[in-house]
Order: sequence, then C-alpha cells, then structure tokens
Amino acid sequence: MFTGIVEELGEVVAVEDLGDASRFRLRGPLVTDDAKHGDSIAVNGVCLTVVETADGQFTADVMAETLKRSSLGALVPGARVNLERPMQLGGRLGGHLVQGHVDGTGTILERTPAEHWELVKISLPTGIARYVVEKGSITVDGISLTVVDAADDHFTVSLIPTTLALTTLGIKQVGDPVNLEVDVVAKYVERMLGHEGRDGHDTKQKEDVQ
Repeated sequence: MFTGIVEELGEVVAVEDLGDASRFRLRGPLVTDDAKHGDSIAVNGVCLTVVETADGQFTADVMAETLKRSSLGALVPGARVNLERPMQLGGRLGGHLVQGHVDGTGTILERTPAEHWELVKISLPTGIARYVVEKGSITVDGISLTVVDAADDHFTVSLIPTTLALTTLGIKQVGDPVNLEVDVVAKYVERMLGHEGRDGHDTKQKEDVQ
C-alpha cells in the first residue's frame, strides 16, 4: 500500500526485452537505500517487485499485461519516473490509500499555467469515469492529487510548485500518457451495492494491473 506522495524522481537506466515481459533497471538512490529482493516500489504508480539492487539502482520485471495496460511500456532509457516505497504501519498518510494497481491510462490534454500553480486537463477512460468526482482523490503517475472538476471524458487537477518540481508532471507535455488509479474505496462501495458501471459492464469482471 502506498500514499501517492512521491519520494524521488528516478530515471530509467535500461530496458531489457524478455519476450513476454521486460526487465527494467532504474536509478533511485533514496528508495533503494533500504530495499532488498522481494520488496515493492511504485514506479509511476505501478507497484513493482524488486529483483535486485546495486549502486543506487534496482531491477524489476514487468509482465506483458502491465506493459499493455499502463504507460510503462512506453518508457525508454533516460526517462524520468516517480518512485515511492510502500507505506509503513504507523506512518503518516500524507496523500490517500494507493494500491499501485493501475486502472487505466489517460493523456494530458491541456496545461494552463498561472503565477503560482498550473491547471492540467487529463483524458479519462470511460470505464473508470464513474469513480472520479469533484474534490475526490485520484492517483496520476503515482501522485496523489485532488480532482478540481470531472466530466465523463476528462478531469482537471491543480499542481503546486512542489509537485511540478519534484515529479514527472512538471516535465510531461500535452499528448503524453499517464497512469491513473482511482480511489479504491469507491470501487468497494460500488461492488457492495451491486451496481453496474455506466458502460453497462459488471464491475466484478474488472482486473487491476499489479
């Protein structure tokens, strides 16, 4: 479980094609300081398992399903990534409860800068639009953000200078993909109430990327 508070802006060092998967080597001295084989680290909001660590870097295997359903498949050496270690019991929940299971990908549609902040408009897949509400929480590339407004096909978020300086949302451009994870509480409530989504599909059939 994560909080959506990015600890470090890391970098993709290498990507190895394994056929039905890829092995990523990433640089992140802070998050690897106490990491070991089998630990979890969120990379752009996707929970990955550490294979090995050395010299401030770690490797992780990413299966084809994850590559297909997240933006990790588009990463190349030199790309910057948001990194976060799992939340520790007893620690502060600075953002909101984040599983690291991507629900879908969106695309940055607009960036509107202001004097001290920036409004970003992001496309919203139909299948998860029902979970996104004004002033609710959403995770964008692993960053816990508050929704400014929400429509059936897009939503907006406001980014403060710290977010712009310390995460990938400060450097991503219009047209770039982002990973989205909605508030898990909304999905559990819907399941318990037995509701179907707006697209008519029973949410019980939904799978999350791990």
